[in-house]
Amino acid sequence: MKSSKPLCRASLGLLLGSLLATQGVSAAQPLDARASDPAALGLMQGFPPAAEQQVNFRNYLQFPRTRWSFSHIRELVPTVAVARGSVQVSALPRELRTDIDGLSIQVADGSSMTWEQSLAANYTDGIVVLHRGRIVYERYFGALQAERPHTAFSITKSFVGTLAAMLVEEGVLDDRAQVSHYVPELKTSAFGNATVRQVMDMTTGIRYSENYADPKAEVWEYGMAGHLMPRPAGYQGATSFYGFLQKVRPEGEHGQAFAYKTVNSDVLGWVVQRASGQSFTALLQERIWGKLGAEQDAYLMVDEVGTAFAGGGLNSSLRDMARFGEMMRNDGRFNGQQIVSSAVIADIRRGADPALFAKAGYKTLPGWSYRNMWWVAHDDHGVFAARGIYGQALYIDPKAEMVIARFASNPIAANGANDPVSLPAYAALARHLMGQ
Repeated sequence: MKSSKPLCRASLGLLLGSLLATQGVSAAQPLDARASDPAALGLMQGFPPAAEQQVNFRNYLQFPRTRWSFSHIRELVPTVAVARGSVQVSALPRELRTDIDGLSIQVADGSSMTWEQSLAANYTDGIVVLHRGRIVYERYFGALQAERPHTAFSITKSFVGTLAAMLVEEGVLDDRAQVSHYVPELKTSAFGNATVRQVMDMTTGIRYSENYADPKAEVWEYGMAGHLMPRPAGYQGATSFYGFLQKVRPEGEHGQAFAYKTVNSDVLGWVVQRASGQSFTALLQERIWGKLGAEQDAYLMVDEVGTAFAGGGLNSSLRDMARFGEMMRNDGRFNGQQIVSSAVIADIRRGADPALFAKAGYKTLPGWSYRNMWWVAHDDHGVFAARGIYGQALYIDPKAEMVIARFASNPIAANGANDPVSLPAYAALARHLMGQ
């Protein structure tokens, strides 16, 4: 949405340059994974770090500073903890394999590389592979360490989508009801007459663009409303996530096509909180995170009034993200209990209408769909995934009994940049683990 007063050209230029840098929109080839390693660059080293090596709120979205900032988000923006609780840490037995790094991968362009090379190609910060609930592969790069949380970006959406699906299955939330039934404040916005289901599956007809190359795209005010990026002098737009959501206008009809737009997730977060009477943070802790036997607290980015960023604010350790994936692979059962009902998992895995999904034009995901804020492959392995920009992934292959949790800091945000390598690599590893 546009603010009521145009941004000054100088301020807009600075912001646009910052965000375009995160998209890899530059005449110069970005540094490769080795050269952009934060230690190699000297980022945030020294007491204090030299000015040119500092990472702060003004530059944390710029590559290669993202190679450090994505593992240090709570030092840069406001956050709230999602407590692991007092339960004993759940076991993840280790059976590390030495035959994975050299696995040959044929990527989308027909060329070959090894599994290890594929990690560098996509600027992997860390990756954990579970096979039948055991860690068979675990590596960390850059600023990430086993005990350090990393931003998960839009993997967050799959958590709020799962919670919503749980409330629907329990009868607490009616996915056929209009959004305005739960959030009257959105009655006059584009979301008011959308159903909860249309929000959950992102088939709303709304005017909202996440094209960072367009200075008029609505994502600009959205990011500044949540204070995820600096606001220029004279800014008069929304100053909270909820304030922005009330300004979103309609475009097209609800239910006609899938369109990936982050604001749907924050609307769903608002709906879920109203239906349950709990904050997203409390609900996530009580219903999922506190039951996993997580090693670490997770945390969520929040705006100036404490609203958690349901569209992309979760940060967690890599092994804990793998625990969540293993729970989903096992039909909702993990750590000796049924955390999510098997009916909810089945509903997610069934997916939605691939024909509606196809209208979005995702060339790297033919035949997929989007259900309850999960990406569903509709392939012979029953693959489903949670995905986030810059290469965050939670990839679940039920047939191969495999879960992959990966955090990354690719210089290009869109997953279309890493899918041509990552998706063939994941499929090849699944076949390898199955002994094929």
